[in-house]
Amino acid sequence: MSKKNVCVVGLGYIGLPTAALLAANGYDVVGVDISPTVVATINEGKIHIVEPLLDQFVQKAVSSNKLRAFDSPQLSDIYMLCVPTPFHEGHGIPRPNIDFVLAATRSISALLKPGDMVILESTSPVGTTELVAKELVAAGVDTSSLSIAYCPERVLPGKIMIELVENDRIVGGLSPASTAVVAEFYRSFVRGEVMETDARTAEMCKLTENSFRDVNIAFANELSIIADRENIDVWRLIELANRHPRVSILQPGAGVGGHCIAVDPWFIVSRNPEEAQLIHRARLVNDGKTEWVIAKIREAALAFEGTFGRKPVIGCLGLAFKPDIDDLRESPAVAVADNLGQQEFAVICVEPNISSSTHFVLRDLESALVECDVVAILVKHSQFSDENMRNKISQKIALDFCGALI
Repeated sequence: MSKKNVCVVGLGYIGLPTAALLAANGYDVVGVDISPTVVATINEGKIHIVEPLLDQFVQKAVSSNKLRAFDSPQLSDIYMLCVPTPFHEGHGIPRPNIDFVLAATRSISALLKPGDMVILESTSPVGTTELVAKELVAAGVDTSSLSIAYCPERVLPGKIMIELVENDRIVGGLSPASTAVVAEFYRSFVRGEVMETDARTAEMCKLTENSFRDVNIAFANELSIIADRENIDVWRLIELANRHPRVSILQPGAGVGGHCIAVDPWFIVSRNPEEAQLIHRARLVNDGKTEWVIAKIREAALAFEGTFGRKPVIGCLGLAFKPDIDDLRESPAVAVADNLGQQEFAVICVEPNISSSTHFVLRDLESALVECDVVAILVKHSQFSDENMRNKISQKIALDFCGALI
């Protein structure tokens, strides 16, 4: 397709890599973010998140004037909505909050012209793409000539710049014509297969993928709790069980985090509470694993206090939701460290992928091992699996919840 102007609304973990990748493929891209700091950082050719290769893409895109950041949308031909979809606060089953999606939709409404594309990439409940169209109509936009579609990302933090290109993509439009037009756009920069469907199927597919993973992680987490009760090494157990040719059990952890696996299943459960029994239960198991981890650390801390007559210093190794990234969203490790601090334990944290925190006391790993009495390994960062560090950690009262010491 001929190169066009693209406006990416939301410059977070998906929006910024997407904007930078499009710029590298010859598109003139404007990125939009409500944070003045984010806008200024990007316009300096720098990045505000940790992601391999992203800094090189952004620096090159900005220096070539292919990527510019603004605090409001600019006139373009293609509009991509990459904004957060958090929860509504409250009790009971969490309900998805699409307020940012609708606000982003309104923000581009006055700029739209016949033939433009409007693409929703934010993970959303089924029916959200239709609501985007309704929001545009309510704003006075004639949507009859627009190509409106949903195309969810399927990337792994730490490999985003690779997987945005290599992974298959799903495009679901509000009409077959919209699907075809938007699919052609993605084929201009995606080497994976671009598969076409309708918007509702595409929305549900994204939720299904992460719910599948959540259910499988729940099995591993539940198994780890049972193994602990039976005094069985869960890591050896899984290793042996996985020698079966049709068994592939995942690795347990401190829970499930991130803005995908820990969130997306609730989008299905909240809309289908009676039908989504297994998906709901898996969410409860994985959240419960975090509570179990807290209880195990507290048990070790109280045992130390009973032996030595003082409260121990607890070291929480890792705060990110997965290894070797800086993303703390929905991280069970954050919940663990926060809860222990609220219980009046002295807690210090090691998170090598962030430089500062206003909430946690941060130390480098060497310093933390000097100060700590009890060490809880919550995230399998590569620094913690270094053989020399593993030996030092093992000399402490060490609780390994992620298999870093195996």
